[in-house]
Amino acid sequence: MIPLLRRFASILLLALVPACLHAQDSVHGDDGGEDSLGVALADTTAADSIEALGEPAWPGNVAGRIDRLLGNELFNRSQVGLMVYDLTADSAIYCHNERQLLRPASTMKVVTAIAAIDRLGGSFQFKTTLSYTGAIEDGVLNGDVYLVGGFDPRFNSDDMGSFVDGIRRMGIDTIRGRIVADKSMKDADMLGEGWCWDDDNPVLSPLLISRRDVFVKRFVDRLRDEGVVVEADTVAGRQPGGAYEVGTRTHTIDQVLMPMMKESDNLCAEALFYQLGASTGAHPATARDARTVVRRLVEKVGLRPSDYRIADGSGLSLYNYVTAELEVMLLRYAYQNTNIYMHLLPSLPVAGEDGTLRRRMRGAFTSGNVKAKTGSVTAISSLAGYCTAANGHVLCFAIINQGIRRGSEGRAFQDRVCEALCRP
Repeated sequence: MIPLLRRFASILLLALVPACLHAQDSVHGDDGGEDSLGVALADTTAADSIEALGEPAWPGNVAGRIDRLLGNELFNRSQVGLMVYDLTADSAIYCHNERQLLRPASTMKVVTAIAAIDRLGGSFQFKTTLSYTGAIEDGVLNGDVYLVGGFDPRFNSDDMGSFVDGIRRMGIDTIRGRIVADKSMKDADMLGEGWCWDDDNPVLSPLLISRRDVFVKRFVDRLRDEGVVVEADTVAGRQPGGAYEVGTRTHTIDQVLMPMMKESDNLCAEALFYQLGASTGAHPATARDARTVVRRLVEKVGLRPSDYRIADGSGLSLYNYVTAELEVMLLRYAYQNTNIYMHLLPSLPVAGEDGTLRRRMRGAFTSGNVKAKTGSVTAISSLAGYCTAANGHVLCFAIINQGIRRGSEGRAFQDRVCEALCRP
């Protein structure tokens, strides 16, 4: 009877105050370990009993299910920040430690993606340019060739082939001068702030080919393979004004967003993060410049930037500290802005179908329904995205588990929360 009364009280409170329904400390306790998460979800909730009495089930039934999940003994030894927002009704329907600062892991990419689409626009392109100075006489270029990096993480062998073909089409068979690598788009930091030395970290160079910092060598090798004589030193420098463009290779923001979000590609996230920095006019761009743009967006969604710590764009850094509330408010902002949402939503992993959610949430209510970014680093597991409830309401949510011994514990909890949101 007491749980039933508590659910009545919660629903009454929700009707009077359009704010989060918070989990109560009294529901926390030892209910039998990891396996009890499944039992808790399968049990008939107090809210279901209310429905049988003719009382409204939404969102009280969802709150009751999550309350029971939070009663698992996992939360006697770990933390969780959780927030669920009904986008159709434009109101928060569940909160638990939603303002507690936690490390987001790769759900940090949600922050970066929304900030980038908002700032740069959906038509933004990553560019790498080949140019030259000097004069061409009898097939000989007496001058310098410039390789200008724009931090395109998708630049590949085909793109390089196009550059070499451009040189050949100009009738150049010999280069006498310098091959100049222009990496001035960003600062010289090759690693992000707070990255672990023993992690599989991407190299933050604005001039990459196939994700590796060997652009100039590959360019020279390809030229020689095509019969071009290269009598030139390779140096670092900056393209001067008045250089002649040979060609530019581009990739769209969507081409970078897809691997960044679907497969949690850290290099793509950092490349997008530095584009934010460059958008301020800074040259070279720095992580600090990028953070300035993110902080402006945080302010725009009605939160206080000084409450959070933004270190990088991928979530690799141990110095990132955000909240479930921040992630939800950004997801809400994206949903309300069609130009952002139309690029963000297709990039998110789909439960039971693709990306990092391809093997998760294959049940009838969640498969193909939950579209969310996953996150995982040591002791952290997170999930943030969208789903549609059984009543047709579109929801967004953020769940950050911290202090867990095994990532599977966090993933199991997140999957069951999503099932609780999606099932009737």
